Amino acid sequence: MTASTALLTDRYELTMVDAAIRAGTHDRRSVFEAFGRSLPAGRRYGVVAGTGRLLELIEGFRFQDAELEFLSEHRIVSAPTLDWLAGYRFSGTITGYREGELYFPNSPILVVESSFAEGVLLETLILSVLNYDSAVAGAASRMVSAARGRPLAEMGSRRTGERSAIAAARAAYIAGFAATSNLEAGRTWGVPTMGTAAHAFTMLHDTEEEAFRAQVAALGPGTTLLVDTYDVAEGVRTAVRVAGPELGAVRLDSGDLLTLVSAVRAQLDELGNRDTKITVTNDLDEYTIAALAATPVDSYGVGTSVVTGSGSPASGMVYKLVARQDNAGEWISVAKKSPEKATHGGRKHPVRALSASGIATSETIYVGAAAPSVVPGRMLHTRLMTDGVADAVFTGPHGVASARERRAIALRELPPEAFRLAAGEPALPTVYVDAEPSATRR
Repeated sequence: MTASTALLTDRYELTMVDAAIRAGTHDRRSVFEAFGRSLPAGRRYGVVAGTGRLLELIEGFRFQDAELEFLSEHRIVSAPTLDWLAGYRFSGTITGYREGELYFPNSPILVVESSFAEGVLLETLILSVLNYDSAVAGAASRMVSAARGRPLAEMGSRRTGERSAIAAARAAYIAGFAATSNLEAGRTWGVPTMGTAAHAFTMLHDTEEEAFRAQVAALGPGTTLLVDTYDVAEGVRTAVRVAGPELGAVRLDSGDLLTLVSAVRAQLDELGNRDTKITVTNDLDEYTIAALAATPVDSYGVGTSVVTGSGSPASGMVYKLVARQDNAGEWISVAKKSPEKATHGGRKHPVRALSASGIATSETIYVGAAAPSVVPGRMLHTRLMTDGVADAVFTGPHGVASARERRAIALRELPPEAFRLAAGEPALPTVYVDAEPSATRR
């Protein structure tokens, strides 16, 4: 049996269920919604990421003997709740934005309809996945735009947790990165992998030339040689001497890249290696990538900045109850009213409003029982999970490939100002429209 994800949660999720079972309210039909009140500071848009792997985690959300024993031993919930948890299988419906879709403040990214107990148990899992993966994807997307068509590789595994590294590689690929150094991301999610050698390999050998010859013998002359272990100019000369005109690329991992890249390009051309490319990997982020746009760099490797969301390691998403049934079976819209954390109750039907030329103009959210039959734009919600079973089109490596395509399509709808790296307001305003009221508002 696969490992359970049931304890990837906060204790209060379980104590709420325990109290609701005691009160007899745990089975009330409820609608929960995941959204971000705002985008990470200064960002113009967000990218939804993590959905496919989240759906798989929800399918594996089971309380097995080990989990139940822990809960019992530590007296976290009562015996009736332990019995209920032993039979837990999420059986509800999940709708939401497709992975790779763009989002804006208050976009209803994920909507869970189930009993209260079934849905509330998923809160921490949903937020931990969407908050991190979307933060990485949002940062990565800005880097891709700054690179102006030059490929980027994700190389941040050693800068985050071992499981987060896999999620980060997956999210960066969805956002447009070309490859990752993380092999598990390649095996599990089908992300292309890359990698050659580090400075340690050069220093292992008696000379830089011996190291380069060993690497070329193993990987062929089309490999990428790291030329800045000792002296860059000498390293380039040695690389060309060893690999010849077929040398695939040289990598620079230190120094003043703005001047060094141009100098190395000139040296390679002078040595006859006009087809040898230059890749750089020195603590890059979207701003340094943009600054290098005018240099003859051919590709980038990004580590710390991408796996930490380039300063925003979480997207600020929350998970709130927005509607529930009363004792008579009538739906009631519910919302927080506390200052600065007020929420919008009711079922939501988001639409990306588009101009006649196909450029997005707003995130229009219809609130009510159903979306209008005709809307001026693109409907954003789709069914992701039915009766606790994920739609297979959104999971596995093919789900990742589809999400990558979705992000590229959605990005083409944005107005030009959305791609500015300077801090600013969201590219699209969020507009609420009351459709047919679904229930009494509270």
